[in-house]
Parts: sequence; structure tokens; C-alpha cells
Amino acid sequence: MARSVEVFKAALAGKTIPLLTLDNKWHQLFTQAQTEISGEIKRNEEKLNELIKLQGKLNTESKDIRRLKKKLMSEIMDMAESLRDNPDVKTERKLDENRRLINECNEKLEEYQDQLRLLPEEINSVNYKLMLDTMDICYKRIAENTREIEAINEWIKEIRVEIKKNMIHKEESEKANFDLYSYMHDIFGAEVIEIFDMKYNPEERRKAHAERAAKKGAALTKTIIVDKGE
Repeated sequence: MARSVEVFKAALAGKTIPLLTLDNKWHQLFTQAQTEISGEIKRNEEKLNELIKLQGKLNTESKDIRRLKKKLMSEIMDMAESLRDNPDVKTERKLDENRRLINECNEKLEEYQDQLRLLPEEINSVNYKLMLDTMDICYKRIAENTREIEAINEWIKEIRVEIKKNMIHKEESEKANFDLYSYMHDIFGAEVIEIFDMKYNPEERRKAHAERAAKKGAALTKTIIVDKGE
């Protein structure tokens, strides 16, 4: 795999790689194309899905936290204005609680942002490995199929040569029979030759073959006409 990986790396340099597990065509490589999935590909597939899921979860929760923080800050502003006109212990406690919650929101947002900054690189790394493994296994499958195709092509060539030889042999044998029958007919006469079974007569064999072909053609024509009539 080492050599092919280097080739693939050079081909992929500077190119944007789609997230494979989100691409239906990538899945079709292992279903419709009937490519066997390796254990390494399966592990990277699961890992990539987990990272993508985590990224989505952190983004969603970050939005929710920002929404909560905005609400808390709005309440703080309202309470601060209310306390200027009418100091109240309960309101002050609520104000302190909101400030505490905002601090928690900030800490949680900072934690999520740290993870979100690292996730893209990790996602790309796993996706890149998955791409290399996919290309390697597909390359091997293509190479295997190519070998089979070449072997079949070679077999077809050999069969064609064999068929051609047999056709020539068949024609030579038919001509030999015709010549033998003709010579015998000229030498011994028709009455003697009639003693032989008709199947040895080349002319009769040809006529019989032509009659059978004509009957098959007529039957086929009749079938076509009936089908059109229906």
C-alpha cells in the first residue's frame, strides 16, 4: 500500500475532499460496486461519524448557550435599572445568580470553542485517511478486475482461433465427402450409390438443412404476425 498511498497523496494535494460518510456515492462504492469494506475503513467511518456528530452537537449547544446568555444579560440590565430606583434584596440575589450563570455560560462557551477549533483538523485527518484507504482498496479491486478481463480476452482470442480452425476442418471434411460421393457416383453409377443411406449424400444433406432452416424461419414469421395481431 505504501507506494499507492504516495501516488494518491500527490493526486489529492491541494484538493478539497468531501466528508465521505455524508456522501451517498461513497457508500455506493461498497454496495452497488460490491467493494469489500476493510476493518480499517469501518473504524475510520465510525470515528468520522462520531466527530461530525460531536461538532454538530457543540455548535447547537453553543447557540443555545449564547441565547441563554443574551437572555440573562437582558434581565441583568432590567434588574440593575430597577435597583437604582428601588433597592431590593431579592432582586439583588437574582442579579448575582444571573451573573454567576453568565460566567458559567462563558466558561462553557470557551470550552466548546476550544473543541470546535480542534475538531476540523481532526475531522479532516480522519477523512483523509478514509479517502486513502478507500482509493487503495478500490485500486486493488480495479487491478483485480483488469487481470480477469485480460484473462477472459485471452481466452476469447484462443477460442476464436479454435473455432476458425474447426470451421476450416468442417469445410474440408464436407468437401472431401462431396468429392468422394461424386467420384463413387461417376465410377459405380447411380444404382449402386442408392444402396448407401441418404445421409451420406452431401446434396441431400444440404437440401435437408435448407428445408429445416426454411421451416424455422416460417414458424418465426408466423409467431411475429400472431403477436402483432394480438
